[in-house]
Amino acid sequence: MHLLADSSAWSRAMRRDAPQRDAVGATLLEGLRGRHTIVVTGVVLQEVLQGRRGPQNRPELIEQFRYLSSIAPSLDDHVAAADLRNHCRANGVQVGTVDALLASLCIRHKLTMLTTDQDFDHVAELTSLEVWKPAA
Repeated sequence: MHLLADSSAWSRAMRRDAPQRDAVGATLLEGLRGRHTIVVTGVVLQEVLQGRRGPQNRPELIEQFRYLSSIAPSLDDHVAAADLRNHCRANGVQVGTVDALLASLCIRHKLTMLTTDQDFDHVAELTSLEVWKPAA
């Protein structure tokens, strides 16, 4: 499985209180161990690093990001994100700028969004975005 993990997924995986009990955090950790392909983009790292107090393992986190598959948004990706955001808004769904970009990257690169943010479920109802769900 090819996953793009947003900042909420990274936050879950970095929790000290047994992230293995949380399906999203556990899935990201499995990916880091090679069971899934984890794809990253710079804006997610930026969000994680500028979180409340920033991660205590900042150097290790930055190093992990260097070794993962990375995608950088192009001008076309930003245009697609604006179109996605406008489409969602026209259908009553509010999407933030960064979330629209992440959703667009997932769609273009055929990645599944790994997130705890339920806003992406609403985007998925209106687009071809795939959002990871735990096995039933």
